[in-house]
Amino acid sequence: MADPKSGAGTSQTKPPPPKESKKKDEKKDEDLSEEDLALKQQLELYVERVQDPDPGLQKVALESMRQEIRSATSSMTSVPKPLKFLRPHYGTLKAFYETMPESDLKKYLADILSVLALTMSAEGERESLKYRLLGSEGDIGSWGHEYVRNLAGEIGQEYAKRQTVDAPIEDLMELVQQIVAFHMKHNAEPEAVDLLMEVEDLDLLVEHVDSTNFKRTCLYQTNAARYLPSPDDMLVLDIAYAIYLKFEEYANAMQIALLLDNMQHVKQVFTSCEYVLKKKQLCYILARHGITFDLDDDMGGDDEDKEALQEIINNSKLSESYLTLARDIEVMEPKSPEDIYKAHLLDGRASAGASVDSARQNLAATFVNAFVNAGFGQDKLMTAPADSSSGNTSGNWLFKNKEHGKTSAAASLGMILLWDVDSGLAQIDKYFHSNDNHVIAGALLGVGIVNCGVKNDCDPALALLSEYIGKEDSSIRIGAIMGLGIAYAGAQNEQIRSSLTPILNDAKAPLDVIAFTAISLGLIYVGSCNEEVAQAIIFALMDRSESELGEPLTRLLPLALGLLYLGKQESVEATAEVSKTFNEKIRKYCDITLLSCAYAGTGNVLKVQNLLGHCEAHLEKGETHQGPAVLGIAMVAMAEELGLEMSIRSLEHLLQYGEQNIRRAVPLALGLLCISNPKVNVMDTLSRLSHDTDSEVAMAAVISLGLIGAGTNNARIAGMLRNLSSYYYKDASLLFCVRIAQGLVHLGKGLLTLNPYHSDRCLLSPTALAGLVTMLFACLDMKAIILGKYHYVLYFLVLAMQPRMLMTVDENLKPLSVPVRVGQAVDVVGQAGRPKTITGFQTHSTPVLLAAGDRAELATEKYIPLSPILEGHVILKENPEYREES
Repeated sequence: MADPKSGAGTSQTKPPPPKESKKKDEKKDEDLSEEDLALKQQLELYVERVQDPDPGLQKVALESMRQEIRSATSSMTSVPKPLKFLRPHYGTLKAFYETMPESDLKKYLADILSVLALTMSAEGERESLKYRLLGSEGDIGSWGHEYVRNLAGEIGQEYAKRQTVDAPIEDLMELVQQIVAFHMKHNAEPEAVDLLMEVEDLDLLVEHVDSTNFKRTCLYQTNAARYLPSPDDMLVLDIAYAIYLKFEEYANAMQIALLLDNMQHVKQVFTSCEYVLKKKQLCYILARHGITFDLDDDMGGDDEDKEALQEIINNSKLSESYLTLARDIEVMEPKSPEDIYKAHLLDGRASAGASVDSARQNLAATFVNAFVNAGFGQDKLMTAPADSSSGNTSGNWLFKNKEHGKTSAAASLGMILLWDVDSGLAQIDKYFHSNDNHVIAGALLGVGIVNCGVKNDCDPALALLSEYIGKEDSSIRIGAIMGLGIAYAGAQNEQIRSSLTPILNDAKAPLDVIAFTAISLGLIYVGSCNEEVAQAIIFALMDRSESELGEPLTRLLPLALGLLYLGKQESVEATAEVSKTFNEKIRKYCDITLLSCAYAGTGNVLKVQNLLGHCEAHLEKGETHQGPAVLGIAMVAMAEELGLEMSIRSLEHLLQYGEQNIRRAVPLALGLLCISNPKVNVMDTLSRLSHDTDSEVAMAAVISLGLIGAGTNNARIAGMLRNLSSYYYKDASLLFCVRIAQGLVHLGKGLLTLNPYHSDRCLLSPTALAGLVTMLFACLDMKAIILGKYHYVLYFLVLAMQPRMLMTVDENLKPLSVPVRVGQAVDVVGQAGRPKTITGFQTHSTPVLLAAGDRAELATEKYIPLSPILEGHVILKENPEYREES
């Protein structure tokens, strides 16, 4: 049976060839070890035997070849030996295959050709897949991972090709089933997800995931969704949501429901969750996201539970938790503006100049005081006890401010008593009896601020403020209207709408009242795409006269319109069409503002390019739309880290060759991108710009230094601002900005953040972003708004203020101190095994503060957290399997 040619193919038995080639041949064979040589000869023998007419011999040869290929363990860096030695014979085997009659053997050979095609097939031929489909139906996994991955890649291409010509795809889908099952068994979830995305059949995933791999699968999906075009991203998230529900991971499902902004899903999570404690955790997630949500009977269970759950959603206890945190960190002591300025650290010159323009300085101190003591309920200017010997009572401080300054001063009391509705309303009440309209206006705004983010069944803010909406005095009206906007942001309250929309179309109403009414409606209906409100704002814009369109405040109207579509992408298109009919003075401005708002937080690359295009043009004087375009870049790109880094680079370029009106907006855009997250490179850029020759650029840069350091107590920024305060000691306007920035850096004594992203940077709170954007748009014209008489727009920041804490509570929602590790978050998407999710951690006991990019994990096995992301309020339940170590 042995073949006389068994030695064929080696140089010993052939007649000596010409010298050079003989040397070459010998050299090639000398490189191979004896085992390899034997293997090579063996395989060549098999190749010849396969072509033998005797089917028995063919079968044995194919079997042996198959054994060789399968048993070759390959290192990942090189091609397995059998495949390497069979390469020269790929063509002959292929040709022989074509001549074979249909039989099992032919399928057998097709399997082997399919594997050989892994290394041999020409690019784009997809031969591996072709022979796989012709071959036997056997298990594909047995040929190894590399083969399966290669097949998956070829299926993607083949699927795309067949879709274009409408060919049937059933045979491909069978193979996909096998590959997905293989990947899911072998911890290659991302590859399974990728393949299913390519063949547009993600629903298959739900049946293939199990309790061991669903978390990693969903993590990959939610992170991949950020980089997918719409509507694919929604589909991917929907599948992740379905998987989380299937495995009863309600907290994760809730996050995805909020990410999709799908209220039906939110309700479904509540109804499918049976366990009251878990429902409470879901309520904490909703409360942090800042949406108004009323539980109905199916969701809440019995009345007592329902009440407890609704109380959490309403944030009624936020003030309590925040003060618990403050006591734990020992920062209850009120701080005065002087403690923040630290003027004693500077040389004599600056402190000497402090007496200049004292009303402006007192106004700055009012804001600093409000920001620093925000939510603490006590301070040294507004709530000081009346009998104190220093005589510095709240009444005194209030009247150290001029006219509209009193509005901000009275409203600052609301900020100091933030979230504490009962005590707040009681303390603000005294100002309602004032005979100074500015003080009443401030009190009204203060009521709005106290109620910010806290819902209440008896709606005290609505009851108090609605009777002042129609008053004669415009400052009182603005106070009441702005207060409603802040207190009911995101509430979509019909009653307020019916009382505010008539003001928009009232010919007698002054422009500033109309502008603030529009903004308040924009905040209350943020992201709702509400037709009636949009209609009212559009008419208000069309009614403006030529001269009014040039006013800085008029530009708040397009912004209000944009807020209605915040993050809603295509839904804005109809309104954007209407905006093309506006007066050409405001048409471009409106168009770009709508675009920026509609795609805010989506990371849509095409929109960023579009906005960059608008920034390139060198314009005539009087064009204002480039400011919103620059801010728009930041609003769209803040969605994920990569886009964020890239847009910071693009903004640096704009600084170098942009016009003045672009340079004025760049610092604000940088402030939004790194809000409450002081990145060193951005800090340096802003520090450079804060000494710019154009005072508007310098002011924007100073305010942005405050924004990127907001609530971080960052020592480097605090030092920069101190130096700036001595540098600008003669320039009242810039000094005012420096003071505001100093107040922001020490926001809530370092316990608060302005970052609208929460839950591991996965969710974006629409009301928080709306508040920030409103304040930044106002800063596009510093001199007219912030330094004019509308400085109280700074209070819109309250919408974004949140404690940056992790508060762990027990099953009765009482604070519970446990050890946690806090460290820099690590991206573990798609990594094998169980990688560490944080690095460089320190262990603290809760409550703890979390900085930007930090993540916490429990350092004890004693409790099980009910939320996968330790942030905000987390309920812990005792672990029944935990045993104390003796």
